[in-house]
Amino acid sequence: MTANKYIYAVGRRKTAVAQIRLHTGKGDSKINGLAFDNYIKRSDLFHVILAPLKVAGVFDTYHFEVTVEGSWESAQAWAIRHALSRALVESDVNLKKVLKGAGFLSRDARQVERKKPGLHKARKGPSWSKR
Repeated sequence: MTANKYIYAVGRRKTAVAQIRLHTGKGDSKINGLAFDNYIKRSDLFHVILAPLKVAGVFDTYHFEVTVEGSWESAQAWAIRHALSRALVESDVNLKKVLKGAGFLSRDARQVERKKPGLHKARKGPSWSKR
Protein backbone atom coordinates (compact mmCIF):
# COMPACT_ATOMS: atom_id res chain seq x y z
CA MET A 1 0.00 0.00 0.00
CA THR A 2 2.77 2.48 0.79
CA ALA A 3 4.25 2.07 -2.71
CA ASN A 4 1.16 3.75 -4.21
CA LYS A 5 1.39 6.89 -2.07
CA TYR A 6 1.83 10.11 -3.96
CA ILE A 7 1.59 13.86 -3.53
CA TYR A 8 -1.10 15.64 -5.54
CA ALA A 9 -0.90 19.23 -6.78
CA VAL A 10 -2.45 21.46 -9.46
CA GLY A 11 -0.69 24.05 -11.61
CA ARG A 12 -2.17 26.53 -14.07
CA ARG A 13 -1.03 28.80 -16.91
CA LYS A 14 -3.33 30.59 -19.39
CA THR A 15 -6.07 27.98 -19.92
CA ALA A 16 -3.80 24.98 -19.26
CA VAL A 17 -4.42 22.98 -16.10
CA ALA A 18 -1.92 20.35 -14.95
CA GLN A 19 -2.73 17.80 -12.26
CA ILE A 20 0.37 16.04 -10.97
CA ARG A 21 1.01 12.97 -8.87
CA LEU A 22 4.53 13.07 -7.46
CA HIS A 23 5.96 9.68 -6.47
CA THR A 24 9.17 9.09 -4.55
CA GLY A 25 11.85 6.87 -6.04
CA LYS A 26 13.06 6.25 -9.55
CA GLY A 27 10.60 5.61 -12.34
CA ASP A 28 9.33 6.81 -15.67
CA SER A 29 7.63 10.18 -15.70
CA LYS A 30 4.46 10.29 -17.80
CA ILE A 31 2.35 13.07 -19.24
CA ASN A 32 -1.20 12.15 -20.27
CA GLY A 33 -0.23 8.47 -20.27
CA LEU A 34 2.67 8.97 -22.69
CA ALA A 35 6.35 8.86 -21.88
CA PHE A 36 7.77 12.23 -20.92
CA ASP A 37 10.03 12.31 -24.00
CA ASN A 38 7.19 11.44 -26.40
CA TYR A 39 4.77 14.11 -25.21
CA ILE A 40 7.15 17.09 -25.14
CA LYS A 41 8.86 17.71 -28.47
CA ARG A 42 10.69 21.03 -27.89
CA SER A 43 14.00 20.81 -26.04
CA ASP A 44 13.58 24.17 -24.29
CA LEU A 45 10.40 22.90 -22.61
CA PHE A 46 12.31 19.98 -21.05
CA HIS A 47 14.32 22.55 -19.10
CA VAL A 48 11.16 24.43 -18.10
CA ILE A 49 9.50 21.32 -16.68
CA LEU A 50 12.53 19.84 -14.95
CA ALA A 51 13.82 23.14 -13.52
CA PRO A 52 12.13 22.78 -10.09
CA LEU A 53 13.70 19.34 -9.58
CA LYS A 54 17.14 20.65 -10.53
CA VAL A 55 16.92 23.83 -8.43
CA ALA A 56 15.71 21.84 -5.41
CA GLY A 57 18.49 19.28 -5.93
CA VAL A 58 16.12 16.28 -5.97
CA PHE A 59 16.33 15.36 -9.66
CA ASP A 60 16.80 11.60 -9.13
CA THR A 61 14.55 11.35 -6.07
CA TYR A 62 11.09 11.72 -7.67
CA HIS A 63 9.09 10.74 -10.74
CA PHE A 64 5.63 11.97 -11.68
CA GLU A 65 2.43 11.36 -13.60
CA VAL A 66 0.70 14.39 -15.10
CA THR A 67 -2.73 14.93 -16.59
CA VAL A 68 -2.72 18.20 -18.49
CA GLU A 69 -5.33 19.84 -20.70
CA GLY A 70 -6.05 23.19 -22.30
CA SER A 71 -3.89 25.65 -24.26
CA TRP A 72 -0.96 24.11 -26.09
CA GLU A 73 2.54 22.80 -25.55
CA SER A 74 4.26 25.84 -24.06
CA ALA A 75 1.50 26.84 -21.63
CA GLN A 76 1.08 23.20 -20.64
CA ALA A 77 4.79 22.95 -19.83
CA TRP A 78 4.61 26.04 -17.61
CA ALA A 79 1.50 24.62 -15.89
CA ILE A 80 3.38 21.36 -15.24
CA ARG A 81 6.29 23.34 -13.78
CA HIS A 82 3.90 25.18 -11.46
CA ALA A 83 2.25 21.92 -10.33
CA LEU A 84 5.60 20.20 -9.83
CA SER A 85 6.86 23.08 -7.70
CA ARG A 86 3.74 22.98 -5.53
CA ALA A 87 4.07 19.21 -5.09
CA LEU A 88 7.73 19.52 -4.07
CA VAL A 89 6.78 22.06 -1.39
CA GLU A 90 4.11 19.65 -0.13
CA SER A 91 6.73 16.90 0.13
CA ASP A 92 9.35 19.05 1.88
CA VAL A 93 8.52 22.45 3.36
CA ASN A 94 12.23 23.40 3.42
CA LEU A 95 12.21 23.60 -0.38
CA LYS A 96 9.70 26.48 -0.34
CA LYS A 97 12.34 29.18 0.15
CA VAL A 98 14.45 27.87 -2.74
CA LEU A 99 11.55 27.42 -5.16
CA LYS A 100 9.90 30.72 -4.26
CA GLY A 101 13.21 32.53 -4.72
CA ALA A 102 13.50 31.03 -8.20
CA GLY A 103 9.95 32.21 -9.01
CA PHE A 104 8.46 28.76 -9.50
CA LEU A 105 5.59 29.08 -7.03
CA SER A 106 3.99 32.22 -8.46
CA ARG A 107 1.06 31.68 -10.81
CA ASP A 108 1.29 33.62 -14.06
CA ALA A 109 -2.24 35.03 -14.22
CA ARG A 110 -2.06 36.52 -17.72
CA GLN A 111 -5.03 35.42 -19.80
CA VAL A 112 -6.19 36.21 -23.32
CA GLU A 113 -8.38 39.29 -23.28
CA ARG A 114 -11.88 38.76 -24.61
CA LYS A 115 -13.14 40.28 -27.86
CA LYS A 116 -15.42 43.28 -27.40
CA PRO A 117 -18.45 44.07 -29.56
CA GLY A 118 -17.80 46.56 -32.35
CA LEU A 119 -14.09 45.72 -32.49
CA HIS A 120 -12.16 43.32 -34.72
CA LYS A 121 -10.17 41.87 -31.82
CA ALA A 122 -9.91 42.66 -28.10
CA ARG A 123 -8.61 46.19 -28.72
CA LYS A 124 -8.25 46.62 -32.48
CA GLY A 125 -11.05 48.76 -33.80
CA PRO A 126 -12.19 49.41 -37.35
CA SER A 127 -10.29 51.95 -39.45
CA TRP A 128 -11.47 55.50 -38.93
CA SER A 129 -11.56 58.03 -41.71
CA LYS A 130 -12.61 61.65 -41.39
CA ARG A 131 -13.81 61.87 -45.02
